[in-house]
Amino acid sequence: MVIKYEQLVCAILLLLSLFVARAVPHDDVLEWIQKDNHRFLRANIRVGDLDRTIKFYTEFFGMKVLSRKDFPAEKYSNAIVGFGPEESQFVIGLTDHHNAEDKLDIGTAFSHFGFSTQDIYNTVEKVRASGGVITRESGPLVEGGEGTVFAFMNDPDGYSFELLQRPLTPQPLSHICLNVLDLDRSIEFYKSLGMNLLQTFDFPQERYTVGMVGYGSNLTQTVVIELKYNYNVTAYRRGNGYAQVAIGTNDVYKSAAAVRLVTKEVGGEIIIPPGPIPKIDTKITAFLDTDGFQTVLVDNEDYLKRIEEREMKQNP
Repeated sequence: MVIKYEQLVCAILLLLSLFVARAVPHDDVLEWIQKDNHRFLRANIRVGDLDRTIKFYTEFFGMKVLSRKDFPAEKYSNAIVGFGPEESQFVIGLTDHHNAEDKLDIGTAFSHFGFSTQDIYNTVEKVRASGGVITRESGPLVEGGEGTVFAFMNDPDGYSFELLQRPLTPQPLSHICLNVLDLDRSIEFYKSLGMNLLQTFDFPQERYTVGMVGYGSNLTQTVVIELKYNYNVTAYRRGNGYAQVAIGTNDVYKSAAAVRLVTKEVGGEIIIPPGPIPKIDTKITAFLDTDGFQTVLVDNEDYLKRIEEREMKQNP
């Protein structure tokens, strides 16, 4: 039997991660992760037409193209778009597979992206004028009532975006929303990994409840994950659209040790043991949460180095 190089690397990394997990006391790991320097880096999705998606996000949302690269041999292209530089902003990674047999399927498990804007009405009208799909008109939750003004619209592939009328904020791309089957368990999972429960909302008239979790303390000043429980829904279709969210950490080995403890108690699993990715020398670890959503934890220093190296190649 021939063992592939990648399989050997993963096996070695798994053994190392088990050693680290045993070497670090449980209480120390869980205490450390509460103090770790976490930051939401990127959400990755698959799109049906990269040029079409970039045009929509830049013209109507005001995002910028931060990088783009084609891989003809592998038959895919990708790009990174966002409201600001990757060094400080939460961004979206777009991948377009050039394979007619492998169709894009967004599924039903991923709910939507959310971003803040200072002029929601103008943005909605621009999208409408271009033939875009507005799924919820601008306004507060209760017509004629008070509260945050928001709207929903779909991009050309059908990904849903929630627009929120807010003053200028450090992170315009403010949240991702994931549909979950057990809200309490999901909240406990992410709290155990260092996030704070920032707010919960119950909307009986809309038949759903949400919990907002993130690393900050102010809902409008940080990126959050909105965990949404829809009444009486017992299953979702995963699809192949939403891939994962990447989050920065100062130590992927300690983070993996903490994740391993949490998965034993709450659920989920580590799918990539901590260590450097072959060929690009960036340390990561990856896990699935209690609903099967993937998170990749990336070494903060390595992440910034990769951005710097890419920019040097693009602008020699």
